[in-house]
Amino acid sequence: MASNGIRDRVAIVGMGCTPFGEHWGRSIDDLLIDAVKECVGSVDGFEQDTVDAYWLGTMGSGTSGMTLSRPLKVDRPVTRVENYCATGSEAVRNAAYAVASGAYDCVMAVGGEKLKDSGFSGLVVPPASNDGTASEPSAPAMFSLLAPAYCQRYGVSEEQLKEVLTRIAWKNHKNGARNSRAQFRSEVSMEKIAASPIVAGQLGIFDCSGVADGAAAALIVRAEDAHRYTDKPMYIKGLSFVSGAAQGPVDPGYDFTSFGEVVMSAKDAYRQAGIEDPRRQLSLAEVHDCFTPTELVLMEDLGFSERGEGWKDVQAGTFDLDGELPVNPDGGLKSFGHPIGASGLRMLFECWSQFRGEAGDRQLERPELGLTHNLGGSPGACVSFVSVVGSELDV
Repeated sequence: MASNGIRDRVAIVGMGCTPFGEHWGRSIDDLLIDAVKECVGSVDGFEQDTVDAYWLGTMGSGTSGMTLSRPLKVDRPVTRVENYCATGSEAVRNAAYAVASGAYDCVMAVGGEKLKDSGFSGLVVPPASNDGTASEPSAPAMFSLLAPAYCQRYGVSEEQLKEVLTRIAWKNHKNGARNSRAQFRSEVSMEKIAASPIVAGQLGIFDCSGVADGAAAALIVRAEDAHRYTDKPMYIKGLSFVSGAAQGPVDPGYDFTSFGEVVMSAKDAYRQAGIEDPRRQLSLAEVHDCFTPTELVLMEDLGFSERGEGWKDVQAGTFDLDGELPVNPDGGLKSFGHPIGASGLRMLFECWSQFRGEAGDRQLERPELGLTHNLGGSPGACVSFVSVVGSELDV
């Protein structure tokens, strides 16, 4: 797969993110306005009329660019994009490429979703049209297949894996308890997590991310213009997106212990960003922990752990807030919630906050490089996005 990348050619100079949660009293218009308003307000003296164009990511909360232009009361190009759970990241990717191409000077990527009063539960979702041969299990059922597959391939007992998945949920809830914008803001004991009611396979309630409402936004300009807007810009080092061939469900060789699309997009993003040892070079990673076994498999697909060793690294605390490579320091999907169109931008917002020293109780010491990752679809048939962002220009 060939991609030239736009390393250090584009910068994010302002961001906004609403709290994620059950916003029964707020519409998608309200959430989008709040995110954009905070984004604009994060740049001293910035006027919203300066924005040349917008990219909006939403899966099911609007059907055209007017989903954003109407509540903002703007007459500008607004491109609405959707790519499963990577929708918010897709808005950033397209907006960043537009600036890098020279088509625009200043653009905004916005993502938002209003799920709680839409009937979307995460368990029962209308399926896309198909030829009638595809199975239609729930998302928890599909991702629950990762757990027994991992046990079988690497000789891990079911009891051992249960401890590992429990620790992943415990870590993310512990991080989310330090985040005032997270959907779930309380620590949860390992005992309670392990004893939670089963949803599918080995997955209990605390192994599954929450369904939430929320929105986030990013202001994007050329890197050479960044310091006109802020003294602490965030530079884009690599952006990669892969839409898979979706052959896993019909491939007898697919064993549910890896997402090939993630491996490909990670390698591409690392090549663009000059990353050779992600576990050592990255300061933090925000990954798509839709379910706890997903995060475990991602640790290996993203190159943070050797194959078959991820479970040991989880148990050793490697990915804790004070570990070698903090993963999901903001609480991840597990604690922050997952309004689909906003999640990718929310991950970038955590990198933004960390680089600026604004992450509060979860602040890391001198972070320099961050990774964000989104996964959409199901094991063997998914899309994957990986970004690498940094606090400094390479010299």
